[in-house]
Amino acid sequence: MIILDENILEGQRLLLEASRVATRQIGVDVGRKGMKDDEIAVLLRQQRYVTFFTRDADFYVPELRHSRYCLVVMNVGQNEAATFVRRFLRHPDFDTQVKRMGRVVRVSHAGLAAWRLRSQTEIHTVWSRSR
Repeated sequence: MIILDENILEGQRLLLEASRVATRQIGVDVGRKGMKDDEIAVLLRQQRYVTFFTRDADFYVPELRHSRYCLVVMNVGQNEAATFVRRFLRHPDFDTQVKRMGRVVRVSHAGLAAWRLRSQTEIHTVWSRSR
């Protein structure tokens, strides 16, 4: 399941849905508007195999790694979110649910940085040339 933070614009959610990426959004389909970060983390742990996309950099901490979800912090413009969600979901290191679980990932124009469960090392990956 893909869950978008409420800080992802509705237009970006609609673009994802138009490209057949099934999403739910905090405050629209799941949870409630104005949820605090720690409440969102609890909500994610109650779900099964969730990938959560946000633009809130406070989520990019290794302490938030959990086997039931993947946190993706997008360090991109608010009108680029849908493009980078799709790009992330197609990346060979993250293109399946199994590959994503237990990770906290930061996505930017330059590439990706990730913390894996039970690892003390941050991994850096560049985008592949083909989009």
